[in-house]
Amino acid sequence: MYNIVKIPGDGIGTEITESVTAILDAAGADINWIECEAGEATYKKTGNPLPEETFEAIEEHRIALKGPLTTPVGAGFRSINVALRQKFDLYSNIRPAKSLPNIESPYRAVDLVLFRENTQGLYIGKEHWVDENEEHAESIAVVTRQASEKIITAAFEYAKRYNRKKVTLVHKANILKLTTGLFLKIGKEVSKNYPDIIFEDLIVDNMAMQMVLNPQQFDVIVTTNLFGDILSDLASGLVGGLGVTGAANIGDDAAMFEAVHGSAPDIAGQGKANPTALLFSALMMLEYLDEYRTAEKIRSAVYTVLQDHKEKCTPDVGGRGTTKSYTEAICKLLID
Repeated sequence: MYNIVKIPGDGIGTEITESVTAILDAAGADINWIECEAGEATYKKTGNPLPEETFEAIEEHRIALKGPLTTPVGAGFRSINVALRQKFDLYSNIRPAKSLPNIESPYRAVDLVLFRENTQGLYIGKEHWVDENEEHAESIAVVTRQASEKIITAAFEYAKRYNRKKVTLVHKANILKLTTGLFLKIGKEVSKNYPDIIFEDLIVDNMAMQMVLNPQQFDVIVTTNLFGDILSDLASGLVGGLGVTGAANIGDDAAMFEAVHGSAPDIAGQGKANPTALLFSALMMLEYLDEYRTAEKIRSAVYTVLQDHKEKCTPDVGGRGTTKSYTEAICKLLID
């Protein structure tokens, strides 16, 4: 049995987390959930958006499934998500984007995976005012050999494990010659260890255009923190949006799986929340645990519901159902 920390989160987080745990239980996943708190609701209750008990639980069990969180204004955190990633050195943010059956999109046969360096770049938050009037600000981006080698190697190892043919490294080395120039240099070095995998590099602005023009040309993508944040959302948009794409944050000895969409407080409690993003994140978690058969069983059930029982799906993907009807339709296929 796997002990896994569960953080339902804010807004629709509770609803979609209940849905996902019900689906995993129906599929026979052998999981003992350790429920913990974080987010805005926790801050209002305890005065701390990220309690020490939650840190300690993840420290002990090394794996977590997290619903969407709202970082409260004035709580002293830039981002709860960033705090968790940095605390446990979850340097690899993995965001698959794959076309789904019966989901409206102008694109077909998209199947790419984006690796985003998760701990450095501009997101370290090193900012300061240059003048006393607060009219001139500067921000520092950090790129190191160690972190770059880790994320680029992770991308190539993923490509090797899943028989992917190509890795595309995205940079801005024509302008940011030292930071992303170093990232590109290390990418070229690491690629030599994987001669059977095609390696290419693209400047980030060209990459954004190419993803819109012909996303099918890409397989595995690896890039820095800021570029990855932007391009991963773009990739989700190619296949139906953030509501249908999962995400993983993985380090050397810990991992956190999460829905990257917002907590959507405006629809909380109305049965409109789509649990697919968090569910796909949970499937990545099962694969991380080498429970591939269970993950594929659930994925097949989701595809069947999307294709043959669209009326059971939530309105955001064109259905007429609710969170409950969608969950029940998947569970029925898993149990029958």
